[in-house]
Amino acid sequence: MTDTPHLILGSGSPRRLELLAQIGLVPHAVRPPDIDETPAKGEGPRDYVLRMARQKAQASACAPGEVVLCADTTVAVGRRILGKPESAEDCAGFLRLMSGRRHTVITAISARDPDTIRVRDVVTQVKMKRLTEAEIAAYLATDDWRGKAGGYAIQGPAGKLIPWIQGSYTAVIGLPLAETAGLLGSFGVTS
Repeated sequence: MTDTPHLILGSGSPRRLELLAQIGLVPHAVRPPDIDETPAKGEGPRDYVLRMARQKAQASACAPGEVVLCADTTVAVGRRILGKPESAEDCAGFLRLMSGRRHTVITAISARDPDTIRVRDVVTQVKMKRLTEAEIAAYLATDDWRGKAGGYAIQGPAGKLIPWIQGSYTAVIGLPLAETAGLLGSFGVTS
C-alpha cells in the first residue's frame, strides 16, 4: 500500500473528470456505480441527493489504498425534483417552471475508503431569466439538455439564461471543488 491513496472516480461524468483536473487531480481509475436513482415517495431534494451520493459510494468497490469519490446533483423547484428530462417536451416543461424564478441546485459528494464513508452537500441558488417560447425552442434545438439534471448545464448554451447564482458555480456543474478538495484531503488525497 502506498502512502497516498489512489483516487477512484465513481462517476461516468466527463464534467466531473474535467473539474477534478482543474484542481490537479487525475483519478487512477473511473468506476461508475450502477444504482437505482428513483426518488423515494415523499423524499425531499436534499435528502434525495444525500442518499444518492451515499448509495453510490456504498455500491462502489473500494480496495485498501483506494479512495472512491462519488457525487450526485439535483435541481429542485421547491420540493419538486427535476431529474434528467426524457424528452424535449419534458425539458420544455422544466424550463417553463424555472423561467423567471429561482431554483435550487444541490450537489452531494461522498468519499470512501474501505472503512469510512463521508458525505456532504452544497446548496446553490440559481435564477433563470424569464424565457420566451422562442428562447425555449432555440435552447432545445441545441440538444445540450440531454442527460442533464433539470435539463440544462450552466457551462453550456444555457449559461446565457442564468443571470444570477448564489453559491458554488462548480457545484452547479456537478462537483463543488473547494468542498471536494477538503473531503478528499481528509482521506489523504491531495493534488
